[in-house]
Amino acid sequence: MQLIALALYHRDGRPEPRVIRFRLGALNILTGESETGKSEVLDIVDYCLGRKQPNLPDEPIDQTVGWYALLVSFGTSRMLTVRPRPSGASTIKAMVRTGDETLDFPRGDELRLDSDVSVIRSQLSARLGIEDFHFQPPTGAARAAFDVSIGQAALLCFQKQGEIANQGALFHRQSEDGIQQAIKDTLPYFLGAAGPEQALRRHQLGQALRAQRAAQRALEDASRRQEGTDTRAVALLRLAESEGLLSDVPVTVDPRRIPQLLDQALSVSSAVEQAAPADRRQALQDERRILREQWQQLGDALALVDRWHEQGQAYTGELHLQLNRLKTLDLLGPAQPGHDSGTCPLCTQPLPEPDPSAADITELTSNLSVELEHAQTLQPVRDEHRRSLQVQRDAAAERLRLNSAQLRDLNASDERMRSLQDQQLRAAYIQGRIAQEITAAGQLSPDDISGLRNELVLAQERAEQLQELVDEDDITAETERRLTDVAAYMTPWARRLNLGQAAAADEVRISLAQLNVVLRRPAGRLPLTRIGSAKNWIGYHLVAHLALHTYFLQHQRPVPRFLMLDQPTQAFFPEKIRDATTVQDADWAAVTSYFELLRDVADSSDGGLQIIVCDHANLPEQWFQEALVENWRPRDGRRNALIPEDWLE
Repeated sequence: MQLIALALYHRDGRPEPRVIRFRLGALNILTGESETGKSEVLDIVDYCLGRKQPNLPDEPIDQTVGWYALLVSFGTSRMLTVRPRPSGASTIKAMVRTGDETLDFPRGDELRLDSDVSVIRSQLSARLGIEDFHFQPPTGAARAAFDVSIGQAALLCFQKQGEIANQGALFHRQSEDGIQQAIKDTLPYFLGAAGPEQALRRHQLGQALRAQRAAQRALEDASRRQEGTDTRAVALLRLAESEGLLSDVPVTVDPRRIPQLLDQALSVSSAVEQAAPADRRQALQDERRILREQWQQLGDALALVDRWHEQGQAYTGELHLQLNRLKTLDLLGPAQPGHDSGTCPLCTQPLPEPDPSAADITELTSNLSVELEHAQTLQPVRDEHRRSLQVQRDAAAERLRLNSAQLRDLNASDERMRSLQDQQLRAAYIQGRIAQEITAAGQLSPDDISGLRNELVLAQERAEQLQELVDEDDITAETERRLTDVAAYMTPWARRLNLGQAAAADEVRISLAQLNVVLRRPAGRLPLTRIGSAKNWIGYHLVAHLALHTYFLQHQRPVPRFLMLDQPTQAFFPEKIRDATTVQDADWAAVTSYFELLRDVADSSDGGLQIIVCDHANLPEQWFQEALVENWRPRDGRRNALIPEDWLE
């Protein structure tokens, strides 16, 4: 699979697309100034191959392009994938066409959404020759199984600007969640070290090991039940005795009597008695409330009678006192005739108010005597009423004491009932355990133990057979052997580019565990993370991916036959560069050596490998100019870029 061309369709429905065509089986160079869209070419190709979440810039592509299309070649057949401009963070809509060598880009008014990314990936995977490979992670792994497809193969075909100069990661999107593990899981397959057969055997081995463990547990449980039956039965007999289900259980129980004793304990009734009705308690509580109210009311009435008695005694006492004082006037004898009550008898002076006459005082004394006699006649009535109230209050108090005694008896009865219920519940629980033990003992027989033992032997034999097959596969060792073949290309190419530490290294290879380049030296392994300079990081990325694709091509592995590189010479120019052709002091010899290696690898593939490079560099050598497919620098005073100037007008 190689790329024939890439097309962009304007959002306004123009019929003719913007097309960038590539040469098959050769080095393709797309050069130009900064901010002309070179880096977006890789993202567009990745999107058209079925990626759901594109990484396209907001301007000016998003404002002008409505459709993206990619035309790919599979020898004598072609496939067209068209994706609409994503309206959000992701989209799965697509258009797919297949045909012979005459298939080309349609007109803008012919674009229709009739498919999705799953169809793109399934058809590309089938045409690449990716087998129906459902990857099963190792037993106990937390990650889920997945189908190997173009989605994993494409990760080996791209190097973005920030990835090709990354000393900590070798592959496309390796730093994203889940991608690193996906590459580790599928790289052995793409190298040819693993396939569906090995994955199936590993999956079957995991199932066989689980079946073996289950058979082992079943046999151990059955053996423990058989060996511990008598011990558990005796323990249950002791519990039954403690709860009154059995009596006089011997200290040493004859095993032959155990079933009889268990049946005896099981036959004892353990019905739970019911507590006293709740309405009896409620009636006593209601009666107690009424009696307390009566007792309180009688107490209040007694207090009122006592206050009346005290007030009556005070009143009659005052009457006695005043009456006694008035009676002393009788000692003076009758009043003298002619006495003037308005004149003082001692000093003969007129009084402000006349003194009462003797007749008035005598009348007052008579009235007080009548009132005193009347008050004294009421006292016996009050005393009788008080005695009646006291008798009623005492009766109410006695009934309250009786009520309290009845409530205490009822509470004590309930407590005894609860204790009895607890005992009966414990007895019922023990009887349940006895019934369970009798059932388990009856279900387990010597034949059952023998059958479980045979099942375990069969499971062990199955697991051993599969383990031998998996050991013969030895995917890890086979992957390392094939990576050694890849290292046979990497090592001389790294020395050719004069990369750091390459001359002293015995071997330059890819580490599957680290997913990075490592150098094997007499002093020990040296990872790329411990080698300085962006020049070296980019160089080792180049030789690693060129070697991998050379190996894929020679061994006919199902990986697309193209490699896209973005800014492989960025380490030789300033960080913010407009046009590399204007830089005079760059290491142009090293830049040339990088492109010469790319040219030589493409040429040596005999048309089997397509290399597409997007870069600032524009070398004057004839072979470089022949490899140019696009040069996005101003021409005739007009802007030249991925998005045509008239699209922006």
